[in-house]
Amino acid sequence: MKNNREKTVIKTSIISIISNILLSGFKAFVGLVANSIAIISDAVNNLSDALSSIITIIGTKLAGKEPDKEHPYGHGRIEYITSLIVSAIVLYAGITAMVESIKKIINPENVDYSVITLVILIAGIIVKFVLGIYVKKKGKIVNSDSLIASGSDAFNDAILSISVLVSAIIYMVFNINLEAYVGVLLSIFIIKAGIELIKESVDNMLGVRIESSLAKNIKKEIIKEPDVKGAFDLILNDYGPDKYSGSVHIEVPDTLSVSDIDKISRRITKNIMEKYGVVLHTIGVYSVNTKDKKILKVQKEIHDIVFSHKGILQMHGFYFDEDNKSISFDIIIDFEIKKREEVYKKIVDEIQEKYKDYKISIVLDIDVSD
Repeated sequence: MKNNREKTVIKTSIISIISNILLSGFKAFVGLVANSIAIISDAVNNLSDALSSIITIIGTKLAGKEPDKEHPYGHGRIEYITSLIVSAIVLYAGITAMVESIKKIINPENVDYSVITLVILIAGIIVKFVLGIYVKKKGKIVNSDSLIASGSDAFNDAILSISVLVSAIIYMVFNINLEAYVGVLLSIFIIKAGIELIKESVDNMLGVRIESSLAKNIKKEIIKEPDVKGAFDLILNDYGPDKYSGSVHIEVPDTLSVSDIDKISRRITKNIMEKYGVVLHTIGVYSVNTKDKKILKVQKEIHDIVFSHKGILQMHGFYFDEDNKSISFDIIIDFEIKKREEVYKKIVDEIQEKYKDYKISIVLDIDVSD
């Protein structure tokens, strides 16, 4: 699976490199002959795309290295670093194009478009649209942020090349020179794309919320176990595209033995690894009271208190310990609630007031996967 992904990324990147180098060469030649900063900027943008694909190949090869003593979870996150480098190249290309275009506005020069110019621009637009569809499709299949970004960039390039084509036609028909202004427009789009790509790369390195569909599917698979009443606190650490390792809590009846729970945990770990390629290295346990119906009444009362407050997303892990006079559970408060700590404190105080003889232990949990 890993080898197939690597081969797909490299093959797609090589096709992108060849296409962009050819386009860049043709456009640079035409831009120099026509003295067009817009076409030259377009050529530079194509060249930066080729360089981005080369970096993508290098990053993919490095990310595919086997784990070692210093990096026991592998080298997958290198892909996020190479994505950041690619983003910086795109941003630099945009800034360079902006500077040159502004120079042309201040000191305008005559341009010399021809039919050959239009033919090459049209051919470039078609190639970029086809390349964008191909690269983006492959990127989605193998979950490669770099390929998806390259595909999107190719679409943007095609759209921007259309603006260059339009400015060339306007000049040839009406003798109105807009190419420097089109160059500015080109550079704005390129800079915007570069900033967005940098943000996405940084987000991946910092760590973002687990993909909702993946989290839900894993939880659904876990609660297929007959004795598992619920799955909570799913945490997945991202060590590169499709490389997750994490933990989860499961709710099970308090009548199960340690041996029973061990068997359940092993089955869950095996199933999740086989179906989703996710390593659950830790499965914690919430014991659910089942022996005393009075406890269910207490749980219902506490549940009503908790959910009487705005922004409560979840309450789980409830356990009532009569012997030690303690009540414990977790709650999740929506991040949209600005004063989450105040809401949490109110809940604790209200429950403590109602159950004065008990030690109340409530964990303010974090919603990382729902």
